[in-house]
Amino acid sequence: MKVFLRYEDNEDESKHKTLKITLPKSWKNGPASRLLDQFVESYNGGNEGQSNPLESSSMHLALRRSSAAATNDDTATTSLEDVPSDGIIIETIADRDDVFVCHGPSRTVEEINTERQAKLDQEKEALKNLSKCVHFGCNQRFPKGGPYPDCKYHTGPPVFHETAKFWSCCPNKKAYDWDGFQTLPACQQGKCTDVKDEESNQKQFLGGCDLREEMNGPKLKSIDDFNASAAAGGSEGAPVLERLRSVLGELGVENELFDQVLEGVKKEEMAKNGLQEGDAKVVDEATKTLGLKLKKAMKAIAVEQLRIS
Repeated sequence: MKVFLRYEDNEDESKHKTLKITLPKSWKNGPASRLLDQFVESYNGGNEGQSNPLESSSMHLALRRSSAAATNDDTATTSLEDVPSDGIIIETIADRDDVFVCHGPSRTVEEINTERQAKLDQEKEALKNLSKCVHFGCNQRFPKGGPYPDCKYHTGPPVFHETAKFWSCCPNKKAYDWDGFQTLPACQQGKCTDVKDEESNQKQFLGGCDLREEMNGPKLKSIDDFNASAAAGGSEGAPVLERLRSVLGELGVENELFDQVLEGVKKEEMAKNGLQEGDAKVVDEATKTLGLKLKKAMKAIAVEQLRIS
């Protein structure tokens, strides 16, 4: 196992130094502080250390990590992540890693984890007062109720098919790793919003099955679905309601109860939209409304589960 120890935390480049170390087997399961001590000893024994002596107690090791920034710029950022002084070398540092020697005392695993948890708790508390943009590809957060920042986004959901990653609205721009996907340019500009279209059935992401369905055209109706649709005057919602009635029956919801609720929803839609009984649109609108009511009920159950846990 080899590592490259780099000291660059000095404006004077003549004080910089890189030390390549091949670790003895006995070091791999030892603390990272051993690497720091080795570098400081080598540095102070050279020309650089004569004018800029280092002390192990006031230095620490760090690794450069990259991450996609959660902003509308879709850019990647890098930062230095501290290596704990008591961290096991083979568990915290990879073969041929660049390990940076920086000013500032080292911290233990416990100290780093405590600070990290405090930061997560602080971020979690801050998020309570923020909303997240619901536009595809925009990860911006903003105060609830506005002001709403400028937004760059996509009109369609992402597609993850085999190794390719792209936005369904921009099929000619593909990436084959996550970092590349994060940097694909947006195709629309506007303002962020936290209002989601509850009536939209658009999926949050697409896969191979969705692509094949799109290429092969709409799915052919079964005989049962065709008959149910025809009996309801051509309603597309009728076969959906038939299947829902059957499934809920298997879950213990009596057919009579389902029929009672459905009739009530139909009457609401006729009164709201000025429709007549027997109109296919009554069934279609009732299907949408019933779906939204079921979704609301499921969300309420999920919220209750989170509250209990």
